[in-house]
Amino acid sequence: MTPSRLVSALSALLLAAGTATAQAQATAEGGAWVSYRDAYRAMVVFDKYGKAKNLIQDHLQVMPRDASVSLDGVRLDLAGSGTGLNLPLDGAGRAVFPLLKAAYDGNAILTLNRPAGQYLFRRRVSIAVRADGVYDGAELRAACEQVLSFERYVDRSRAGQCVGVRFAFTRAGGEPGVRLRKGDGALAALPATDGAPFPDDPDARFKIVDYRFGAPGQVLTRGAPVAIAALIE
Repeated sequence: MTPSRLVSALSALLLAAGTATAQAQATAEGGAWVSYRDAYRAMVVFDKYGKAKNLIQDHLQVMPRDASVSLDGVRLDLAGSGTGLNLPLDGAGRAVFPLLKAAYDGNAILTLNRPAGQYLFRRRVSIAVRADGVYDGAELRAACEQVLSFERYVDRSRAGQCVGVRFAFTRAGGEPGVRLRKGDGALAALPATDGAPFPDDPDARFKIVDYRFGAPGQVLTRGAPVAIAALIE
C-alpha cells in the first residue's frame, strides 16, 4: 500500500471511529441521534432549489412526537471526528442547518440530550420574520405561494391552496397584539388563541394568530413572532 493510500485508509478509520463513538455515547445517555449525512441530503434540496424563495426560509426542526413532550432544555449537537457544534434551537425547535462537507464526509451525527423516540427531526419551511413587524397582505400571500411551490417540488402529490398565514408567539410575551390595517386605514385586532406554530405540530403551548387572505391590507405585530407558517388547505 502506498503512503498516500495508507493515510487515506487511516483517515477513514478515524472518521468511522469518531462517528461510532458519538453514536455509542448518545445511545448510552438515552439520547436520540440521526445521521448528518441523511439530514444533509434532505436539507440541501432547498439550497439548490431554483425557483423564488426570497420570502421564505428553511430550518431543521426538532419536533415533539406528542403534546406531553416539552422542548424545554433540549440541546441539539453535531458530533463527529473533527466536528463538534451546538446548533441553537429557537422557540419553535428550529435550528439553522450547517451544510458542512467535512461533517458529511465523516458521517457525523446530530444528537439530542433527550430519550430516543420522544422527538422527530424534520425540514421546516416557513415565512421570514420582518424586523419592522409590518407585513403587507399581498407579500404574505406571495410568501405562502413560495412555500407551497417548494412543497410541491419536493412532493408532487402535495395538494391544497394557500388560504392564509399563522403567526406564533411564546406565551411568556403576553397577548400578541396583532392588528390588521385595512385599505381605508382602520385598525382591527386579530384574535389570538392557544395552539401550535405549525398545523402539523403537536406542541400547542403557543399563542397563535391566523390571518386569512381577503381584502388588501397590512398585518402589524407588536413583537417578533417565533415563527410564521403558511396555511395550506
